Amino acid sequence: MNVMIQETAQELDIIENALILGIREYMAKCGFVRCHLGLSGGIDSALVVYLAVKAAGKENVAAFSMPSRFSSQGSKEDAARLAENLGCRYETLPIEPVYASLMQTLAPLFEGTPFGVAEENIQARIRGTLLMAYSNKFHSMLLATGNKSELAMGYCTLYGDMNGALAPIGDLFKTEVFALCRRINERNGNIIPEAVLTKPPSAELRPNQTDQDSLPPYELLDAVLKRYLFENESADEIAVNLGVDRELSGSIVRSVALAEFKRRQAPPVLKVSPRAFGMGRRMPIARNIHEK
Repeated sequence: MNVMIQETAQELDIIENALILGIREYMAKCGFVRCHLGLSGGIDSALVVYLAVKAAGKENVAAFSMPSRFSSQGSKEDAARLAENLGCRYETLPIEPVYASLMQTLAPLFEGTPFGVAEENIQARIRGTLLMAYSNKFHSMLLATGNKSELAMGYCTLYGDMNGALAPIGDLFKTEVFALCRRINERNGNIIPEAVLTKPPSAELRPNQTDQDSLPPYELLDAVLKRYLFENESADEIAVNLGVDRELSGSIVRSVALAEFKRRQAPPVLKVSPRAFGMGRRMPIARNIHEK
């Protein structure tokens, strides 16, 4: 497989500054001083909370841990450590009581069926409801934490983790999220806990879940997505040019098409690539970064 072009340190710094500026300007345009998000202990929310603190100031950012029965102790500790490093407000809102109540209500309908996507998505939607309640009560802008790889593949939950007024990293592929976090740590003395960068990405919505249970490895997925989204290559062309299996490239392309209904309902993203999903604000200094 051909190696993807990687951004240089300077380009990553430009992307970071563009995203910070975008958050700050969008909050001001919409009349918000405060912002908040769900902080899971994963890499996506880690990057968003860092950008939010840089954009709005630590005193104006609230991060919420919303653990369930499936949340690992490591993720909870990583979230708390990151919030402490950044100096922003950090609160824990366990969702287990609400989840147990909803599952009891749904038990007659779900009886005889295996645990699946419905039970997973209920957890995400509980979290989305709590975050929107805080937004309404305290006039705080909710920042969604999804990345471009997830939006492309529909690996996200409507009315759950897709809730929000702005998706700051919705135009960054997962591999770019990792690269930007590593660059931030290079300049800031590992402000993002190392475990966040090294543990397998997981939504933690069922026991021992990882993203790769549902998606190809992100390096491979993002390489295919870049060819499809930026170069307009077909599944056959991608298979030849990247040296990947035709069935794999075809499956990814089909998944992008099937997830369109979700992206239609996603919050606007900060555009930092030649082609971004949906509506959003283009950050002009970042346009040429990917045009090599």
